[in-house]
Amino acid sequence: MSVIRDIIEGIVAGGWLDQLNLVLGITGVALMIRRSLWAFPVSMVAVTVQGILFWQWTFYADAKLQIFFFVCLGYGWWHWVKHKGNAPELPITTLGWPAQAGWLVAAVVATVVWGWWQANHTDAAMPYRDTFIASFSMASQVLQVRKRLENWVGWVMVNSVAVLTYAAAGLTYTSFLYLIFLGMGLVGWRTWYRAMHTQNAEVGDA
Repeated sequence: MSVIRDIIEGIVAGGWLDQLNLVLGITGVALMIRRSLWAFPVSMVAVTVQGILFWQWTFYADAKLQIFFFVCLGYGWWHWVKHKGNAPELPITTLGWPAQAGWLVAAVVATVVWGWWQANHTDAAMPYRDTFIASFSMASQVLQVRKRLENWVGWVMVNSVAVLTYAAAGLTYTSFLYLIFLGMGLVGWRTWYRAMHTQNAEVGDA
């Protein structure tokens, strides 16, 4: 009951940045699930707000991560438009097993190295969990703007850890937000998976 009370209090008593973060975050992910180009400008504003909030909470890796997101989203906006050709939209694709393994290893190495640096040189609240979220978010974001199906698997992993991390830090409201994102990540994977098979079937029939 205390968790529910904390969530309600966060929604009602949260600052205007918290409320804006909630609305923009959910809207941006919903638009991305629908593969709408509007996902990019909305999400660029959302990560700006998120970066301010993370810095205030001393999650420095996550705060700096938002700069990367902003640039990556800008690139993705350009990429989706530039490379769709004559098709209605840029097609969804998947990675081969070697590429999947490479992305996973790179994210794990980044987590360990960055986490060690934060643990020894900053006052980060949870350095290794913080950098896991940051490293795997970077990988997931790149895969998303390249329209790879595997991006949603990465986001599910990130959001699962984020829910537990922010709850442990007493940030119940933020944990609740990432719980919503976790559910949306699962919906995103299912939606893109179906869309990819529909696109492949249409190409095969052409």
